[in-house]
Formats: sequence, structure tokens, C-alpha cells
Amino acid sequence: MNGWLAIENIGSGPGRERRLRAVALLAVLAVFACAQVHAGVPPPPDLDARAGFEQHIGAAVPMNAPLTDANGRATSLAAITNGKPLLLAFGYYRCPNLCDLTLHAIASAAAALPLRAGHDYAVTFVSIATEETTDDAREAREMLVRMSPRGHAKDWHWTTAGPKSVAALTRATGFRYFKDPRDGQYVHPAGIVIVSPDGRVTQYFFGVDYDTHALRLALIDASKGRLGTVIDRLVLLCCGYDPSTGRYSLLVSRIMIALGCAFLLAMALGALWLRRRTP
Repeated sequence: MNGWLAIENIGSGPGRERRLRAVALLAVLAVFACAQVHAGVPPPPDLDARAGFEQHIGAAVPMNAPLTDANGRATSLAAITNGKPLLLAFGYYRCPNLCDLTLHAIASAAAALPLRAGHDYAVTFVSIATEETTDDAREAREMLVRMSPRGHAKDWHWTTAGPKSVAALTRATGFRYFKDPRDGQYVHPAGIVIVSPDGRVTQYFFGVDYDTHALRLALIDASKGRLGTVIDRLVLLCCGYDPSTGRYSLLVSRIMIALGCAFLLAMALGALWLRRRTP
């Protein structure tokens, strides 16, 4: 949002002073809100260096890589998102523990969002096990829909893919995994990737505990202004995602601009007050 345009649109008349104060208050609230938002701690050192996340912020995701949905239909991330931000998770349907924890954590956080999956953003799970079938995807979908809050997961997309698509998607997003020859299980990290409508990685959430407020801001940020309120946009105006900390951090240059605008607003309010006091 252009700050000067917002000030010009405040208008004149008896309510101008009140509206100026409201704009100044929104700017201050945005600065304080940013200090409270975090997207989760960075990923811990991996027990096996072959599995983990490498953050590829800004990387292009192959949105047209062929996938198959739980109904056996050909699809892709581009077809699934259709111009919406994407919450993307990797794993496999026969995973004995970690994937279930990840999916239930996503369902719990998503159910608390004011945004709606399938309408405001898309959720997609891609199986890294190329031997899995649409039956596996369908069973996982039915189970999570039954167990998720208010059946929230019914609008998610459950997919399988061939080796080329899995390799392309995991490589682009920095998702490292391997198959343990001892038991046939896949060793992989837990977390989700946020992707913008134009197919760029914008943020990561690690582990199996996702802060709802941070997740909402991440989706709003990825939407490029399509989602969110004025307060959300002010918060994002003053903040930027820092991959090294996994947090939204105050950006000094933007804070200086915000403070400058606040100073000018204060001057304008002071001049208005003095003019009204002058007989």
C-alpha cells in the first residue's frame, strides 16, 4: 500500500483529525505486532545429514510437474492453486508416525485460520514414495477428513507422483530425504513450504507445531496483497521474513519510513490543532 496515497485519501472536514489519528495508530500497531510474530525456529541439526530442509527462498517451483490426485486424475500444482498461495507438504501415506503428526498439526492450525482452504489458499500433500498409489492417497484423505476439526481437510489435495516429478519438486523446495534400506522407511524432515501464486518459495515452517498467526501472515504475504486486512499489510510493510531465524523481523529501512510518516502525521495534527486554537 502506498502510504502517501493513503494519507491523501483521508479527506478533509471535521473527521479528518480523527482519521489521521487512526492511521498513525495503525502504523504503531503494525510495528508492535511484527515483534510478536514468528514462523517457528530454524530446523535443528539433522540426525542424518541426508535428510532435512535447505531453505530456497525465492526459488521457482515446477508448478506444472505431473501429479495424480486421490481420484486418479492427472493434475499439477498450477492446476491445484489456480492463482492462490499454496501450503505444500511432503511425506508419504504409509509413514508410521511423523507424517501423521505433520498432517494433524496442519489441520489444527488451518482450522483456526480466518482463511479457508480451497477458497483463499490451497493445501497439497505430495507423496515422496513413488510406489504409493491413489488408493493410499484416498485412504489418507478419508482418515484425516474424519479426524480433522470440522472436517477441514476435505478441501485439501492428496497426490502421488512419478520419480521425475518428486525429484523436481523436492529439489526446488530443498526437501532432502532418503529411503532406509534396513526397513524400507523414508527418512525425511517435518515441515511445510509456503509457495506464492506465481510459483516461488516464500517461507518455511519447521517441525509439527505451527503458529496460527504466523501461518496467516505467511499466506497473506505470499498472496501478494490478495488476502489480508489493512493491519496485516502494515505489519508486512514493516517486517520481512528472516530465514536464518525463522521469524518476521523489523526492517530498519521500512521502520525509518514508517517513523518518518508518523512524524509528518504528528506535525500535520499539531498544525491542525494550532489552527483551530487560533482565534
